[in-house]
Amino acid sequence: MPKRSKVDTLPAEVKGWLDKSLVVGNFAGYEILAAELKSRGYAVGKSSVHRYGSNLERKLAAIKASTEAARVIAEAAPDDAGQLSGAVMGMIQTEVFNVLVNLQELEESENGDDEKSKMARAKLLSQLAKNIATLSRASVAQKKHEIEIRAKTQAAADAVTKLARKGGLSAGAVDNIRREILGIAN
Repeated sequence: MPKRSKVDTLPAEVKGWLDKSLVVGNFAGYEILAAELKSRGYAVGKSSVHRYGSNLERKLAAIKASTEAARVIAEAAPDDAGQLSGAVMGMIQTEVFNVLVNLQELEESENGDDEKSKMARAKLLSQLAKNIATLSRASVAQKKHEIEIRAKTQAAADAVTKLARKGGLSAGAVDNIRREILGIAN
């Protein structure tokens, strides 16, 4: 198992200060931050601060991207047919895939021959498999719901079309009503 990062051993308030300094400083100035940590009595090198900062920056970027994507999806697609749920599930599936790739890279980069390391990876894989199964069931249920909504909408559009024609509406008016029901943009 890899050695624990010196940054991870810092007290919570110092680590909080470092996180804030990294964000405010746009993830630059690692030498200055390492020097400040040293002046506070913590022997953390520039390389350790840089590794920690890079990891934090990557995590924050992923959170920002996911949040922005969810916002855009929510604004662009009303959740009439579970489209938002489908998009969220897609985002989660992408993240699960990324975790699996990272786990594979970790396995390749570590010696990983000790029993404790193998057990930790096996436990993580077991948890991922369980979560993937749950996600897959939710995805199937969401798709089934979406199909049901489409079928009901189509049936309603067909029924209104028949009624409108019987009522003497023009073909154009009937087509407009049908488009509105089905949500087809002009």
